[in-house]
Amino acid sequence: MSKLLSKITITVVAIAGIVVGTFYFTSTSRGSNSAVANDNRELATLVSVWDKETEPDYSGTTEMTVYRSPSCGCCGVWVEHALKHGFKIEDIKTDEMEALKQKHNIPSELASCHTTIIDGYVMEGHIPADDIKRFLTEKPQLAGLAVPGMPIGTPGMEARDIKQPFQVLAFNNKGEVEVFKEYQSY
Repeated sequence: MSKLLSKITITVVAIAGIVVGTFYFTSTSRGSNSAVANDNRELATLVSVWDKETEPDYSGTTEMTVYRSPSCGCCGVWVEHALKHGFKIEDIKTDEMEALKQKHNIPSELASCHTTIIDGYVMEGHIPADDIKRFLTEKPQLAGLAVPGMPIGTPGMEARDIKQPFQVLAFNNKGEVEVFKEYQSY
């Protein structure tokens, strides 16, 4: 049942992205500017609010593994966001996301569409890359970070000027949660 609900949620979000005109923008390795839509096809040119790097001196781990559904385009856009911020990504598309989240002890209330593993930590959902850098620099005794659900306006979930307030939550292996960073307006 939860697997079906997860697929329905992803489908609804994808349809909402199409309706409100969700387009994301990036530079390709070919040197030309291009836009990336929810399915990562090149379309036009614009810039994301999340492109500005605020942690440019980061020297920690950059290799991460991202697990995502093959049908979720917003996850691909988040991967583009992480690449722009210097992360090196092994991108694994799988239909076994629910089992993966259970394997990494991600509390169901913190779940999102993609799961990232970096330096032994779990990063769940549309977390801004600079927050991941700060977390990895601090190396807290926690399991990882999460942005539950798929808030509109987070990296990979941008939709024109719509920006929902959201929190980046830190969690431990006991399921205890605390606010790592809060975004009211950005």
